[in-house]
This record gives sequence, C-alpha cells and structure tokens, in this order.
Amino acid sequence: MKYNKVSFILPTLILYVFAFCFSLSSAAQTPSDSSLFFRNSIVNPVEPQDLPSGINFFTKQKENHLELHDTLKVIYDLRLLSIAEFKIGNNFNSENHVVEALNLINSMATKDTLINARVGLYNQLGRIYRTSNNFNEAINSFDQALQIATKLKDSVIILNNKANIYTDQLSYSKALEIYRLLHQKQSQLNNYELGLVVDNLGHVQAKLNQPDALKNLKRAFDIREKNNDIIGLHSSTTHLSQYYLDRKDTTKALVFAEKTLALSNKINSSSFKIEAISLLMNLNKNPLVHEYIRLNDSITNAKQIAENKNAFLKYNVAEEQKKTQASILLQEIESRKRLAYQSLAFIIFLILVGSYFIYRNRYRKAKIEEIYKTETRIAKKVHDEVANDMYKVMTSLENNSGIDSKVIDEMEKIYTKTRDISRENSAIDLRNDFDLQLNDLLLGYKNNKVNVITRNLSKISWNTVTEHKKTAIYRVLQELMTNMRKHSQASFVTLIFKKEGSKIQIIYRDNGVGCDLFKKNGLQHTESRIASLNGTINFESKQGDGFKASIII
Repeated sequence: MKYNKVSFILPTLILYVFAFCFSLSSAAQTPSDSSLFFRNSIVNPVEPQDLPSGINFFTKQKENHLELHDTLKVIYDLRLLSIAEFKIGNNFNSENHVVEALNLINSMATKDTLINARVGLYNQLGRIYRTSNNFNEAINSFDQALQIATKLKDSVIILNNKANIYTDQLSYSKALEIYRLLHQKQSQLNNYELGLVVDNLGHVQAKLNQPDALKNLKRAFDIREKNNDIIGLHSSTTHLSQYYLDRKDTTKALVFAEKTLALSNKINSSSFKIEAISLLMNLNKNPLVHEYIRLNDSITNAKQIAENKNAFLKYNVAEEQKKTQASILLQEIESRKRLAYQSLAFIIFLILVGSYFIYRNRYRKAKIEEIYKTETRIAKKVHDEVANDMYKVMTSLENNSGIDSKVIDEMEKIYTKTRDISRENSAIDLRNDFDLQLNDLLLGYKNNKVNVITRNLSKISWNTVTEHKKTAIYRVLQELMTNMRKHSQASFVTLIFKKEGSKIQIIYRDNGVGCDLFKKNGLQHTESRIASLNGTINFESKQGDGFKASIII
C-alpha cells in the first residue's frame, strides 16, 4: 500500500511542478507574444473581432508606455492604432493618432533617425486624405514619404498609393505609368506587394479597355487567396465586380459583389461594408436606387469637403506654428549672438581704452622719473664738476695778489648760483619725514627780510601720498619760493595745506610787487610738472598786488 501511495503522489507532484513551470514560461512570453498577435490582428485581420481587440490592446499599451516615458513604443502603438481605426472607417481617430505620433517624433532630438516611422505615418496620412477625397493633401503626404523613404518596399507601397489618387481622379494614364514602373520590378516584390501592384494595374487597364486587364485582375486574386490576404481579396473582388459591371455581365459582377460583402463582414469594417453594399446597389436596375446612390454620394462628398476644411489642416497648421516658433527662436538666438558680439566688442574697446590709459600713465610716470633722474644727475654733475672747479679757481685767484677783487666777487656769485642750482635739483629723500624735509625747504627761504609761515603742513598724512606727487610738490614749491626770492621783493609768505579726499590743495600767497602773468616769469615748468600728474595750478597776480598760486594734486 505504501508503495502504491507514493507511486501515485510522485507523478502527481511532477505534473504540478511541470504545469507551474509552463505557466511561468507562458507568463514571461505573454507581453511580446500578445503584441505580435494583436499586431497581426490589425495588419491582417481574419475574424470580425480582430480589429476591435487590436485597438483595445494597443490603447492600453500606449497608456503604459506613456507612463514609462518610452516615446519610441508610444509612436509604434499610435501607428498601429491609426491603421486599425482607418480599416474600421474612423478616419478622424486615425488622423489624430498620426498627428500625435508625428508631433512626438518632431519633439525628439533623434527624429532624423526615425525614418521608417515617419515614412509609415506620412503614407498613412495620405491614405486618410485619399479616403476623405482630399487628393492634393494626399499626394503631398505621399511625396513627403517618398522624399525620406530608403527601402524599396516602402517606395512600392507609397507609389502604389499615389497612383491610386490618379485613378480616383480618373487620370488613368498617369496611374498606368506608375503601375507599369512597379510591375517591371515584380521580381523584387513579395507576394503582398505583387498582389497589390498587379491588382491595381489590372483595374486601370480595365478602365482603359486594355487586353491584359482581366488576366492581371485574376492573377492578383489568386496571389491574395493563396496568401489568405483578406483585405487584399476585398480589393480584388471589388475590382473584378466593377470589371464585369462595366461590361454588362451582371451575373459575374453580382458573384464578386457578394464575395466583397462577405469579406467586409469578416473584416468587420464599416467603410468596407459600405463599399460592398454600394457595389451591390449599382447592380440593381431600379432607377430610384441609382438616384439614391448619386444623391447620397453627392451629399457625402459635400460633407467630406466641409470637414476637410477643418480637419486635414490640423497637422500642417501645427507644423507652421512650429516653424514660426523656430523662426522666432532663431531670431532670438541671432539677437543674442549680436548682443554677445556687441558686448564683446564693447569689452575689447574698454580693454583697449583702459590699456591706453594704463600705458599713458606708465609712460607719464616713466617720463617723470626720467626727468627727476636727469635733474638729479645734472645737479650732481654741476656740483661735482662745475662748482668744485669754480671753487678751485677762486682759491687759486685769491692767492694771486695781482687779481682784481671785483673779479673774485663775480666769480663767487657764479659759484653761489651754481651751488644753488645743484641744491635745487639734488636728490630728495622721500622715504621718511617728508613733512620735515618740506618744512626745512620752506623755512630755508626765511631771513631778516622775508617771513615764511606754513599752516597744516604736519596734518597731511604724507605716507599715503605717492613719491611722484611728493617730488612734484617739493619741486614746485621750491620753484615758487625761488621765484619769490629773486623777483617778488616780498616780506611775507604764507603756505596753507589742505587734504580733500584723495587730493591735496596748497595755497601760496606773498605780498610782493606781483608780476605780469602773460610773461609767466619762468613758471611754465611748474605747470608742466603738475599737469603730468593730472593736477592743476592756477596763478593770480597784479603789478603791486602780490602773487597767489593754488595747487591741487
């Protein structure tokens, strides 16, 4: 009993494990298998529920892929939804799916690589416009698809669809040229493409009463029947029924018209059913039926044209808006570039101007330093060579009793002038106690005849003043005081020092005889010194009314 029990349980357990593993395997394959299954239901529907179930599946797929931000799969879902809606007869929904997919492609940076998707969408858009009797837009859409198509398969289908437009417009010769061109490449076509081309070629030949028409129509029917191409068979039976109807063979025309209706029921497409019923009604001999068909077609066409005015422009209007926005964006970019270039040019201009002033300032400082060095060098040379030589000559003459004392006095005056020139241009120690040096300079001109008074000299923070400015102040005041001693006959001199921000103001005044400012009395040199440091010096004087100078540096 134990053996029997175990032998019964073990196979049962193995069976459950196998079933469980199989179910896991099936579950793992379900998404891809389901997608392929429902794609085939849309591309080649066989049962009435194929198209509705395909639409339901890919609508859910689209929502899932939107949540996952998988744009490529959303575009794929929209393409299949557009095909399915078109086959059912919902042109409006089909067009919306195409427009949505094209907008998604245009929003992607890699849109130029999605050639197959764009070709398929433009081709589908052309088919929708053809059904809506909007032939010009249909041809434009097919031409857009042809411009980017790289595969023969795509070109064959698009050219075939474009030729169908010419057939609808009764331009059979134009359509025939395209169909013959495609028929010449039949060795490169697959069964679906071959059935498509041969059927349409036969249909146009029938309209032009060419002898090979029926042979090509039957050949296309056989190809499609062999490959179970339901939609293709619907087209073949329609064309065969029309062929026999045009030739008054109503019996055969009725046979194929009934086959067309049976196929439309199998496809479960409203547009296909309407086409089949219309074909059957054309076989009815009652004149009222034909009048009804004519009036209904007229009203339907009028409605379709009215709808097209609003519907078919949606995508093109959106594209124009995008082009306008792109143009505005391009203008903004160009404006920003122009502004950037102008800013760069302005910055370069500022750098050049700044460089010019920096160079000029450095040049001016270098020139001032060179002047000071030259003055110091001349002063040293005058002292070391001229003054010392004069002193030796004077000493020698004083020991010579035969020399007139007046000559010695004149030479002594020359020696004194030489020594003064040397002292006036000797080097200045600017590192420490400049206020004491300046005060010593000014008080050096004080004697029994001239009283010199300074005010606020020690209150100036001379450590913050540059050496160039201190040197200029020293030399200018030295020249003013020397000029006073030589020419003014003044008995009283005042110098007032003020600090105003970063500038120093010095006011010089004496009570001398004054001077004629037009003659300047050798004061031009003081002006050039002050001007070299961007300072100012102003003179005020009248004959008999003293002399005044105001310095700002």
